[in-house]
Amino acid sequence: MGHNHEHRLGIEAPHSHLKQGLSAIVFTIIWILDSLIFSISTIMNSFVPWIVRLIMFIIFIAVAFAFIRASHTILFRHPENKDDLITDGILGHVRNPMYFGVLLIYLACIFLSISLISIAIWIIIFVIYDKLATFEEKQLEELFGQKYLEYKEKVPKWIPR
Repeated sequence: MGHNHEHRLGIEAPHSHLKQGLSAIVFTIIWILDSLIFSISTIMNSFVPWIVRLIMFIIFIAVAFAFIRASHTILFRHPENKDDLITDGILGHVRNPMYFGVLLIYLACIFLSISLISIAIWIIIFVIYDKLATFEEKQLEELFGQKYLEYKEKVPKWIPR
């Protein structure tokens, strides 16, 4: 009983939700422990005023939720067209707007309390999300072929245009 290759197309990376959930838990625990309890690597807080960190937090959180909302809105606006390649709206500016928004939430927390340990964890989380996105993009390449390859050339993976 062979598996039909078509059933693999369009799926998320293996254990995607687990990886994302564990990333959030690990980051939150480390960020809280370093930022609020032990202050092992928060030396930068003495150089960056609290109000500047708060403003950066607010800006990054607002932008993050804007990206998440915009991507959610465009991806789920027409469920009957779920088999079409969507390249307009926020997806015309960045290929992974929902993941980008989540990564910005982590950065917002880092701005609130500049924990160097949390920055290191964020880099690891970014690599995890990049691998998830790369897996999903390979699925989209198989599903949409040249159309997706042309989209990839026009629209950046992470930094919006």
